[in-house]
Amino acid sequence: MHEELKEAYGFLFEKELLDEIMEVGTLKKVKAGEVIIEIGDYVTGMPLLINGAIKILREDKDGDELLLYFLERGDTCAMTLSCCLGRTKSEIRAVAETDTTFVMIPIAKMEEWTSRYKSWRNFVFAAYHARLSEMLDTIDAIAFLNMDQRLMKYLRDRAKINRDDEIQSTHQQIAYDLHTSRVVISRLLKKLEIEGKISLQRNQIKVIDL
Repeated sequence: MHEELKEAYGFLFEKELLDEIMEVGTLKKVKAGEVIIEIGDYVTGMPLLINGAIKILREDKDGDELLLYFLERGDTCAMTLSCCLGRTKSEIRAVAETDTTFVMIPIAKMEEWTSRYKSWRNFVFAAYHARLSEMLDTIDAIAFLNMDQRLMKYLRDRAKINRDDEIQSTHQQIAYDLHTSRVVISRLLKKLEIEGKISLQRNQIKVIDL
């Protein structure tokens, strides 16, 4: 784990902090589609991503989901940070977008490191800023973009996260992420294919206009 951790975070954290993360952190590996944090759970630690990607979702009162943002290697989740430090229940669902490896840091160390290590404090503040910016992008997309523009942005984001222009997904899964119906997604995907921006296969979408 040490080499992977150093590669992902060595440019951010000093050796002493990396050593402490190695000592107290718990290495976890999850498969694509696996739920990592569920809405309503008490969060006991904060994940530091080593590789893979995680999508962060909100849920409305009817149980419908909305994608807030993705996390990649070197990231952590600001919503998780807030729940940890406030000892509150999680308001988000974290699901592995791809096979993912991360280190879970216990709450007590998060608070201790904030006062002891400037690099950790800067990392936490930067994480808050980055996730806030991404949530504002999501709000802007909902408020100002047409659904076909939101769908194209979503497909480009997923292609970037997966580092692959071919996305394995059903129309229903996309509809869940964008908080709309499968019928709407299927119609818009066909429209984007006619425009030459994507190519559709069974449960697979190739993004041409990256």
